[in-house]
Amino acid sequence: MPSRARALVVLPLASLAALSLSSCGALVDAPSSSSSAAASAGASDAAAASVAINASDSACQVAKTDLPGGVTTFSITNTGSQVTEVYVYDGDRIVTEKENIGPGTSYDLTVDLTEGKYQVACKPGMVGDGIRQAIAVTGGTSQLTAAEQTAVDAYRSYVQQQADATVPLVQQLRDAIASGDRAKAQSLYAPSRVGWESVEPVAESFGDLDPRMDVREADLEAGQQFTGWHRLEKALWTGEDLATVVPVADQLLADVKELSQRVPNAAITPTSIGNGAKELLDEVATGKITGEEEAFSHTDLVDFKGNVDGAQKAFEVLTPVVQANDPKLVTELTTQFAAVQAALAPYADAEVPGGYVSYDTVTADQRRELARVVDALSEPLSQLGAAAAGQA
Repeated sequence: MPSRARALVVLPLASLAALSLSSCGALVDAPSSSSSAAASAGASDAAAASVAINASDSACQVAKTDLPGGVTTFSITNTGSQVTEVYVYDGDRIVTEKENIGPGTSYDLTVDLTEGKYQVACKPGMVGDGIRQAIAVTGGTSQLTAAEQTAVDAYRSYVQQQADATVPLVQQLRDAIASGDRAKAQSLYAPSRVGWESVEPVAESFGDLDPRMDVREADLEAGQQFTGWHRLEKALWTGEDLATVVPVADQLLADVKELSQRVPNAAITPTSIGNGAKELLDEVATGKITGEEEAFSHTDLVDFKGNVDGAQKAFEVLTPVVQANDPKLVTELTTQFAAVQAALAPYADAEVPGGYVSYDTVTADQRRELARVVDALSEPLSQLGAAAAGQA
């Protein structure tokens, strides 16, 4: 799901601690004990690499714009009146991002930067190209340890596997649409998205693919075309003539093939793997639990499962690295991932395409329980990127 403003269905999620409701109804990150702990733990090393970002409605002030290469923690504070997000760009490539930072709240975003020129972008309202600040990184090229390299290789292999598996599924979806077989296309829609949902942060890092493949109609910006999976979803579930969206299906197929081809060149580091796991869980909190991700098909729980499985895989490949830095975090994440998977299990239905019941059959109380377990996982997961970088 690309960066964008979200028109969320607001749930009474009173128990959320690390997520809170903004004035516009969006689920946003609020200050949490884990963020504070992450910021204070590791004391001198973390403090030496910390750079403040003041993200207001009209400015994106980065306290230091010339940085040494290696691990940096951006301590972001939203001093504006709108929900904001902060990106680090290397050209058009997204190096890292943090969405849904509520007014008056802060978030620590750890990133591993190699020598080069970058841009920090603050996006008040979570729309547009944002307010940008150039930064330069010199020296300090870091060498991965054997354990870190093993983690990176294992995660890249997983991403490639998921991307490759998506291609034939989208091919089948495209063919069903082209032949006018609505029922078959509907049955293929959710399964075709699972691979994407499990590795979405890597796909988003390519910048141009994500807006084409996964934008929702409610989040279109001025001049943006409605394409990708959700354009097909709308046509399939509203009775639209499928002949009109065959070109959309053709483009989606071309895009998933491109994604598969670009994975070998994706910039993947232990820190980006950890941050990506948190991004996946944020996707669950802001899109799936609210039920707005799949507004027509109501296949949100299939996406939910893909996001959680992808986040758990990221944690698993990083576990040997994080175990050495923060064994308590490994124990906590193992427990909380098991709790989320257990909470999701009752909704599995092998008779349904995608393997999960329609989300419009899940009651408000059941959605609140799902939100509660996701929230409990979100807080420790926010520390994974920093822990992978030895900042725990």
